[in-house]
Amino acid sequence: MKIATYWHAGTRHVGRLSDDGKNVTPLHLGEEAHDSGALSLVEKMAAGLPLPAEALPPLPLAAVRLDAPLPKPHRIFCVGKNYRDHAREFAHSGFDNSSAKPDDDIPTDPIIFSKVSEAVIATGAAIRIPAGVSEAIDYEAELAVVIGRGGRGIAAAQAMEHVWGYTIVNDVTARDWQQRHRQWLMGKSFDTFCPMGPWMVTADEMNGCDTRVRCWVNDELRQDARTADLIFAIPTLIETISAGITLYPGDLIATGTPVGVGIGFTPPKYLQEGDRVRIEIDGIGVLENPVEKG
Repeated sequence: MKIATYWHAGTRHVGRLSDDGKNVTPLHLGEEAHDSGALSLVEKMAAGLPLPAEALPPLPLAAVRLDAPLPKPHRIFCVGKNYRDHAREFAHSGFDNSSAKPDDDIPTDPIIFSKVSEAVIATGAAIRIPAGVSEAIDYEAELAVVIGRGGRGIAAAQAMEHVWGYTIVNDVTARDWQQRHRQWLMGKSFDTFCPMGPWMVTADEMNGCDTRVRCWVNDELRQDARTADLIFAIPTLIETISAGITLYPGDLIATGTPVGVGIGFTPPKYLQEGDRVRIEIDGIGVLENPVEKG
């Protein structure tokens, strides 16, 4: 099942996509959908409630404006250096402050950080290069896990029972800020630095533990990998985060980015005004955003 959050006639709705992806049928969520998008649906389903009834007839997808599926996620947890080749390219880039000693390229435990939820934007919305603040803006294509059933102390063996589904996230990063401040929150949390979408897919419709992640900047394929290559798989990430932090329905875990980010090229290929970043994950769809100054 694919669930989209979208705007139509001045109101935010949550709806179910048709199997062919051409139509969306709004679900009866009322004001909750207008306030929080599909978060209210995830919370209801986590509480054991059935899928809400259809509220109106289907609409052509072309007649609506997609929003991020979770425009106000509870929290966004992110994972650093979770593909071996990317861990090596980042460690050798000169921008990595996470290595404790030389040759410490591959982490022995998950590196967890966060992005602020206010950075979320929808597919089609512009990633904005903040004029006078940073020109070292990079892209990171990532599969994001949507937590369904919350909990604390979740064992890896039961972790997938807590997954509602998946979406796509672009973990946009100001590399100079990431290096300068010796932590990752600020450089990854600028306004517009968390494109998300185009919708969410339930866990029963795709295998998030082995799917293909690709990213193009304009027409150049930059990233191409499978989530089966993650250093720390989804169950391990959930176990690690939930060991001391209670997870809630609607939390996101962005699982890390493959090799091929802009900082890995010589010279770096940072995003420029007029670029378009297109991320495709098998089983979900395409997240695409233009790049503008602003």
